[in-house]
Amino acid sequence: MAVWDDLTGQADAIAIFRAAAERPGTVATLERPDTAPDAAATGTTSAAARSISSSMTHAWLITGPPGSGRSNLAFAFATALLSPGTPQGDESTQKLVDARTHPDLTVLSTEGVIIKMDSVKEAVARSQYSPSVGRYRVVVVEDADRMVERTSNVLLKALEEPPERTVWILCAPSEADLLPTIRSRVRTVRLRVPSIDAVAELLIRRTGVEPAVAERAAREAQSHIGMALRLATNAEARARREETLRAALGLTGVSTAVNAAARLLAIAGDDAKAITIERDAAEREGVLRSLGVEPGQSVPPALRSQIKNLEDDQKRRATRSLRDGIDRILVDLTSLYRDVMMMQLGRDSTIINLELLPELRRAAGACPPATTVATMDAITLARQRIEANVAPALALEAMLVSMIRR
Repeated sequence: MAVWDDLTGQADAIAIFRAAAERPGTVATLERPDTAPDAAATGTTSAAARSISSSMTHAWLITGPPGSGRSNLAFAFATALLSPGTPQGDESTQKLVDARTHPDLTVLSTEGVIIKMDSVKEAVARSQYSPSVGRYRVVVVEDADRMVERTSNVLLKALEEPPERTVWILCAPSEADLLPTIRSRVRTVRLRVPSIDAVAELLIRRTGVEPAVAERAAREAQSHIGMALRLATNAEARARREETLRAALGLTGVSTAVNAAARLLAIAGDDAKAITIERDAAEREGVLRSLGVEPGQSVPPALRSQIKNLEDDQKRRATRSLRDGIDRILVDLTSLYRDVMMMQLGRDSTIINLELLPELRRAAGACPPATTVATMDAITLARQRIEANVAPALALEAMLVSMIRR
């Protein structure tokens, strides 16, 4: 099976990366914007630009909305580049890439809110090494938008003077999330939102769930592949999502809004714990095993600092996971009131939350479309406030109370 076979909804992007992986030889370096002609402005394409468009380049940027499969495509491309003799990806290389243990692969990601500068410096240093077993050395930067400006400048220096056989693959929601100087050093490939049918087919193929469950998960996740996988395989996640929406529809006054905000925060916390608790326990067990500490044995004082570092990393990951859980709730609420708006406009065929159809009809008849738009604006404002480090409980309370007032 080719490494591209498990991707969905991105045929154009896959074709670009497949063609690049099949080209032998060294990578091409993108020219500076002040020396390379602008094809869009001049109406012509230079020989250098044509060469870049059809060959391997030293740096790529994969953009697309959350859940579009940016990371999946990045690691598929990395597997194709690292596989000896075949750009379709061989099984042994794919296993190493999936485990993030391939000697020529460096992965730069963050479990916290931002990517640390020390992590970027380490990745830049590793990018200078020659490939040990593959054709290239590949550096994948997940969530490249989670770098502050001074950290991005460290990455920029590596992109300006790349080694001959090192390929950078960056992932971000959009080009606007990166510095202009970094955007000028990468070739951007934009992903589209996969269709609900394509995501449902992927769920059936990967998990073997019933078609009805796969369709509902893909629809409620709004084609977000990772969330659709979770909804399709986790009944508790589906129940928490439904409780969130019913809580928003059941608001009757300020007291219920305050109580609902507390409940939404608790649901986000439960969801975050469900994602991280098993991983945290497995990580701790693995670290203790590697340090030679038997199960049930106390950790020697000389090793406690390493356990403390692990616990600190896990706390940062829990903070980010909680934020992500709150954001998922707000996205779900946006889909709810988007459905209300569609019913008010007579577009019943595009409803996302079909299982709440009676409640949606009542909500649509209780207010004009302008009020629904104002409610959706309140959800957007809550997301912006939480992003700006406003206490989530306060942001959620303000959002829900404003819904009652309207």
